[in-house]
Amino acid sequence: MDLRPEDHIMIQQQLRQLLPEREVNPSAALALLGGSAAAVVVWKWLGKRQIQKNMEEARRTRDEGLKKMAEAVQQFREQVPRVQTDAILSLPLLELSKKLQEGSLSPKTVLYTYLEKALEVTQQTNCLRHFIPECEEQLQEIQRRGEKGLLYGIPVSIKDHIGHKGHLATCGLVQCLGTPMQEDSVLVKVLKRQGAIPFAMTNVPQSLFSYDCSNPIFGQTLNPLNHQKSPGGSSGGEGALIAGGGSILGIGSDIGGSIRLPSSFCGLCGLKPTADRLSLIGMTGPVSGITAIPCALGPMARDVDSLALCMKALLCQEMFRLDPTVPPIPFNEEVYSSSAPLRVGYFDTDGYFPLPPCMRRAVQETQEALQAAGHQLVPFSPPRIHDVMKLFLKTFFADGGRAWLDVFTGNIVDPTLKSQVNSCKIPRLGKKLLALILKPLFPRLADYLSTLCGMRSVKEMWNHNHEIQAYRAEFIARWMELQLDVVLCPVLGPAFNTGYPGKLLNAISSTMLYNLLNFPAGVVPVSMVTEADEEELKLYRGCCNDPWDRTLKQAVTGAVGLPVAVQCVALPWQEELCLRFMKEVETLSRQRRAA
Repeated sequence: MDLRPEDHIMIQQQLRQLLPEREVNPSAALALLGGSAAAVVVWKWLGKRQIQKNMEEARRTRDEGLKKMAEAVQQFREQVPRVQTDAILSLPLLELSKKLQEGSLSPKTVLYTYLEKALEVTQQTNCLRHFIPECEEQLQEIQRRGEKGLLYGIPVSIKDHIGHKGHLATCGLVQCLGTPMQEDSVLVKVLKRQGAIPFAMTNVPQSLFSYDCSNPIFGQTLNPLNHQKSPGGSSGGEGALIAGGGSILGIGSDIGGSIRLPSSFCGLCGLKPTADRLSLIGMTGPVSGITAIPCALGPMARDVDSLALCMKALLCQEMFRLDPTVPPIPFNEEVYSSSAPLRVGYFDTDGYFPLPPCMRRAVQETQEALQAAGHQLVPFSPPRIHDVMKLFLKTFFADGGRAWLDVFTGNIVDPTLKSQVNSCKIPRLGKKLLALILKPLFPRLADYLSTLCGMRSVKEMWNHNHEIQAYRAEFIARWMELQLDVVLCPVLGPAFNTGYPGKLLNAISSTMLYNLLNFPAGVVPVSMVTEADEEELKLYRGCCNDPWDRTLKQAVTGAVGLPVAVQCVALPWQEELCLRFMKEVETLSRQRRAA
């Protein structure tokens, strides 16, 4: 379209107002304006190209690290050709620790044995995000020391966003690819002080806000027990590596089930402690400042004794010195070792998201075994889970999801998250209208959309936080009224088919409850999915006959032979009692399977 002479004059005048001290050539100005649209297109293209280059560089760095890891293992194998690899890998943590402490096994042999196995597992599952070459320096350091810590010579894997000096904490996000951590997190410092050897960082879902394990940078992690299944998340890389035998002890994090869900999906034991029982200093996250529902770091392993040893090692003076906000409460061995009968509350459904038949069966069988072992079992019903789920989601989407959406640099979203991202992108009025329309037919979906609308005022936020406090008081009052020691309840499982966790965010009601309450909670595998479970699943109807019920059924099909777990819960700051209960459940389930 041609401009009239008066248009040229008007534009030149406007430019003179913007740049009054410079001579403006009308032809140059019009050329600049005419090219602005093309410039924007080029600028966006260059931005996306740079993002792709950053992602490719991150993958190349990861692959080079794994190559160095393989070379180091090969060199060790040439130096020490006769290592009983299978014998070392089969040792439980307590036995391995004993052999390391007494000197019948060397830390070097154990480290390279696990490095070799970790390489094998990640080739099958894509669970490692990065090899930590400094593990060789830590190996030399512990051998120079006179004292041996409680975790002397134990190789430990850590989740991607737990800070290790010189390494990235990516959270599966492009924006986090540029700046390595300047120092170790407190937890890594304490692990090293106790003689452990951090050797690998494990993969996570993009933004951590998922219980699948996939991101656009490093890809999808698979469940080592069945490659069609997800390992869970967000500590999914840890779950896959430990379940595959490539690590004997790992550290994950949990803000909605991120330790317990991978433990359930992969057949591991995992503990989410009370938040702040272990230091969070040096742990990064995509969205910070969410304090109403705190995150917790905790251990994952193949048995409960391993979790207890890890907690005992971490709850030491070094932890309390490095982080004065951690209550100086050492591990109470007397509570963990007690054999006194327990008063156990139990339920097999929370009334909000009924779990598959095998998960309810696991609770019922465990309840019967506990009763036969002399414990007192008391029916318990958690109050108002529908309301709790709304409180949980509203906490994270208080701004309507804007802060979360902002972390997706270049609008690069992993396919497993697109459903959640698209829901957040709906305009607030659209969410309100959809919720109103869906409420009579699909109340859970309607409530979910309502929570994504966020909050509009400080007063609303205050009231929201008060509701969380009031719920905690209500739950504790019911617990105390029944004089409970612990609670036995279900956990989400069995392992989902890959891609399904992103379609069922609200299915985590069984785990998120204890994040909102800030109670210690752990998962213990007690059984496996049977053919009878699979047949009964065909009759599963859920509770609302909405799309989520049907999707859950699709998510867990084809799980015969996969682990089935239960969840064990105690009151805040009673990790030792929670672990003691988990140990009892583990012992009884092993006895039942051996019979």
